[in-house]
Amino acid sequence: MSSVAKMIETIETQMDAESPQANPEHLRMVEALLFAASEPLDQKALSTSLPEGADVPGLLAELQGIYQNRGVTLCCVAGKYQFRTASDLAFLLRKEQPEQKRLSKAAIETLAIIAYHQPVTRAEIEDIRGVAMSKGTIDILMEIGWIKIRGRKRTPGRPVTYGTTEGFLVQFGLESVVHLPGLDELKAAGFLEAIPPSGFDVPNPSDELGPDEDPYTGEEPEDMATGSVNLDEA
Repeated sequence: MSSVAKMIETIETQMDAESPQANPEHLRMVEALLFAASEPLDQKALSTSLPEGADVPGLLAELQGIYQNRGVTLCCVAGKYQFRTASDLAFLLRKEQPEQKRLSKAAIETLAIIAYHQPVTRAEIEDIRGVAMSKGTIDILMEIGWIKIRGRKRTPGRPVTYGTTEGFLVQFGLESVVHLPGLDELKAAGFLEAIPPSGFDVPNPSDELGPDEDPYTGEEPEDMATGSVNLDEA
């Protein structure tokens, strides 16, 4: 063996020795907890079930590496972790069946606007869509659990602002709203023209309160918040 090869082997050996190794028993525990959980788990929830001093971030990173090219992968959604079928194998589990309930075109458009423009008020949603919106459209999306009232604008009338929920992130497999498809991805998927209109841009949604937004306390009258559910209006 040449001196160069020996030197490389020595360096690799030292790096392996210095790299922290995940505790095998702790790794099995995290794997079991995530496998049995019906909902995504965050690091805090995992740490409460593990021995004191367990390196939860390191264990999760190790598991993600182990399952990276498997049929089941460890995904981070809304800051929490969950085992999911690999996206390229979804066709194996797809089952065609009649849907019990479909979202109307108005509801889909409203959901997209809220997702990309949040925080957004009802008036702003109507301005973007160009048509008046029935109260039932918002109610249905809130009933599903995909949107929520997140704050109030510091403008006359103090209108409520809407945003997406953790359930929305889990449903669409997103770690946060900043991971929504961007301009290039939307064009590649065929949702936008190859050359969008001049001045067109994709908004940058945020989970943080805006500079002119106050947190929603939930103390406002119910009729100002959501209103009653009316499926016919959606």
